[in-house]
Amino acid sequence: MSIYTRSGDEGQTSLADGSRVSKSSLRVEAYGTVDEASSAIGFARAASADELLDGVLDFAQQRLFNCASRLATPNAESASAVAVSAEDVAFLERAIDRFEETSGPLTHFVVESGSELAARLHVARATVRRAERRAVSLAASEHVDAHVLAFVNRLADTLFAAARYANAVAGVAEEAWDAGAEPPAL
Repeated sequence: MSIYTRSGDEGQTSLADGSRVSKSSLRVEAYGTVDEASSAIGFARAASADELLDGVLDFAQQRLFNCASRLATPNAESASAVAVSAEDVAFLERAIDRFEETSGPLTHFVVESGSELAARLHVARATVRRAERRAVSLAASEHVDAHVLAFVNRLADTLFAAARYANAVAGVAEEAWDAGAEPPAL
């Protein structure tokens, strides 16, 4: 199988059921942004040596492939066997709780910064939120699996908690949002 097919050279692509749509369609935007999110998580994983964090991120990437597959399938009845479930969402909630055992409870708005790993996780979180917005836009006009929407929503929360965890493990203090921050001297 070749990487290139030339079938998309004129701006069309095939969905999972074989139908052809514009590469700018809401459905392609949704699963394409999920792919971006998985790539951003992979970029964060490359900076992590933490076994717990790597396991959670690996699971997230695996399920994001399932999310993309579900989003690439326009007809719910012909959906592939891959699934995203309520149990997957519950796993993410347990991961958040586990991360917060180390980082402590959230008491303020956090500026996206800190260790390199935490910063990468914040970029991944923001990308997941964009994927969520694309999926919600699609859901306004076409069927989208409710578990996919819940998983992507909870994953963004998980990545936020993971960034806080990464900073705590690295001994890097979080930067709290200061609405009245003064500019530095130049």
